[in-house]
Amino acid sequence: MMELRNAEIQTRDIAHAVEKGIIEKIRPGLYKLVDYPWDEHVSFADVCNSNMRAVICLISAASYYELTTFNPSEVYVAFPNNTDKFVLKYPPIKVYYFANSYYSPGVETLNTKSGTVRIYNKEKTIGDLFRYINKIGEDIAVESLKTYLRNKKERDIPKLLKFSEICSVKKKIEPMIKAILS
Repeated sequence: MMELRNAEIQTRDIAHAVEKGIIEKIRPGLYKLVDYPWDEHVSFADVCNSNMRAVICLISAASYYELTTFNPSEVYVAFPNNTDKFVLKYPPIKVYYFANSYYSPGVETLNTKSGTVRIYNKEKTIGDLFRYINKIGEDIAVESLKTYLRNKKERDIPKLLKFSEICSVKKKIEPMIKAILS
């Protein structure tokens, strides 16, 4: 909205553009062009642009890194515990509130055609999947770990163990790493 006002576009013109389907209202004060050539991660950018504390997590992050074959119908997003309830009309989201010790580590920033995306790195994502294994499912967590370990060029086992310790799941992941790699 600020960018539109700075360009001297009036509120009534914005409302008219929404009516005509030229722009789409994401939430109050946040709009996007309908026909802009967005990339495949537009929903991630929409979520992150609508709230600067949003971090793409869990199954959405695993899907982004191609650690799982599961394609979630919602964008999984993390916020710090003390954040007000976050609601977004579109895209559909699944919100998780993390304690600061879990929220802050492992955040990476990606610049995409659609905008800036904050997402947890691969190792933190796997740690979180195991931390939420009862809600997410063992199949997705184990598949993500196996896929990560198969990629010998990009895997970083010490980094994975570091993030599994941060996520308080090192005792779960360490024996699985040994079993998969043996």
